[in-house]
Amino acid sequence: MIINRQETEQLNTMLLNSARTVIVTHMRPDGDAMGSSTAMYHYLKQHTTADVRIVLNDRFQHTLDFLTEGPLVQDMHIFIEDSKSATDSIADADLLICLDFNAFHRTDNLCPLLESSTAAKVLIDHHLYPDTSSFDLIFSNPEISSTCELLYQILMAMPQIGNDATRLPKETATSLMTGMTTDTNNFANSVYPSTMLMVSALLGAGVDRDNIIDKLYNQHSESRLRLMGHLMKDLLSITPDGAAYIILDKKTQDEYNVQEGDTEGFVNMPLSIAKVRMSILIKEDSGRLRVSIRSRKGTSANKCARLHFNGGGHENAAGGRLEIPVEAAAEYIEKHVHDYLIEEDEKND
Repeated sequence: MIINRQETEQLNTMLLNSARTVIVTHMRPDGDAMGSSTAMYHYLKQHTTADVRIVLNDRFQHTLDFLTEGPLVQDMHIFIEDSKSATDSIADADLLICLDFNAFHRTDNLCPLLESSTAAKVLIDHHLYPDTSSFDLIFSNPEISSTCELLYQILMAMPQIGNDATRLPKETATSLMTGMTTDTNNFANSVYPSTMLMVSALLGAGVDRDNIIDKLYNQHSESRLRLMGHLMKDLLSITPDGAAYIILDKKTQDEYNVQEGDTEGFVNMPLSIAKVRMSILIKEDSGRLRVSIRSRKGTSANKCARLHFNGGGHENAAGGRLEIPVEAAAEYIEKHVHDYLIEEDEKND
């Protein structure tokens, strides 16, 4: 991808002229959201004089705690834990850096605060269909592994970095590698030649990828592993069409003490079965059902999410929600995913 020089110069001017910059990302922030947010934070702390804050709607999974160690903790406000600090930070900002979401509604409680803010707004994101009317400057490319990779390319184009990854703050480089790793499912999907060039440059700059992998994938609880076994043995269903689905109700979550992020990666596992074309994880959450969808190449998770699950995302990785009782989820999936796959097969014939 070629980054537009005029746009990076405009962004650099905005960053250097800002007195109070706030970084925001989507609700329930994942590795790409936290990786890009903390990467940007550390870059701004080293290369600008702005007062920099990160504002989140809710807390991230514990395996990402290593990204927020040190002084950054004091500059991070979480709305559901301290709504006043989060609200005040956004109200005081003269520049908002919006990372890893395509529209304000993806930020939940932060949405009205962002919409009413008079600050300049910059979007850096890799999802489809960005709300271009809401932002003053947009960097958007869905044909890239992650927001972290897009941010990496933007930062490399900055005059302070000069396309030399060794000039990136160490914490920025680590955060970028982390977000890219999680959003590609550790190089299992959405990997491009540019992704490997990024990885090579960051490794050359001294990023400890082995430590990142250990933090991300080897720090889980015993109950998570036992939950995984229960889901795959007892709760996994596979339709004749090749759709695998798991329904995780609140009772089971309580039984295994499921925390935010504990089910990360589970939806990908059924795709290791040869006959599975699409995998769906339904998770009961506060009166609604959260939906994660993954698919093989040739079957669109994004289209299925848009048509039947009130959501969307990338071609082979999407999400959504359902406002139905958890008891009705299996029948809903069996019907609508069957109809969707039949329609897709007819189009491809």
